[in-house]
Parts: sequence; C-alpha cells; structure tokens
Amino acid sequence: MSDNEGRKDLRMPEGEEVFAIVTDMLGANRVKVRCMDGTERTARIPGRMQKRIWIREDDVVLVEPWDWQDEKADVVWRYEKQEADQLREEGHITESV
Repeated sequence: MSDNEGRKDLRMPEGEEVFAIVTDMLGANRVKVRCMDGTERTARIPGRMQKRIWIREDDVVLVEPWDWQDEKADVVWRYEKQEADQLREEGHITESV
C-alpha cells in the first residue's frame, strides 16, 4: 500500500488566487471570507456558480483578490468537505489565521 492511497489531486491556487474560509453569508451573492494571507475580504459569487454550487459558512474556497480593491475578491472554486480535510492535513490551510 502506498502513502498516497485515498489522496486526490486538488485544484491549487494559480497566480493571485488564495485559499479562504467563508465566515459569513452577506446576501446578494456575497460572502465574507478569511483568507490565508491574513486578510478579511468580501467575496462575490460569480453568476456561473450561482444555483449550481452552494456555498455555506465554514466552507473552504479559492478566491482571487481584485487588483484595484484588495479588500474584495471573486470566489473561483469551492472544495468539498473531504477535499478541505485533505488540504488541512497537508498544511495548506491553517485555522489560526
């Protein structure tokens, strides 16, 4: 048996993207997220994800901060619970931030 049994290749951050944890649902397709770079941001759920991918509090997401307004971002990916657990085990996500 290998050590990688059960390990799944996950989508990792590319470019400016950063891991984040949803802390609050704001309504109007917006969520408050705590990013792994230590910044609290307001993130927008884009239209292509609305009603297809449901995002709840404590979900792990991938966000891309805006170039012109660092306190805002776009949600680009949501991880399933098992995927989020794997990211925590591998040390990509820390709860203390």
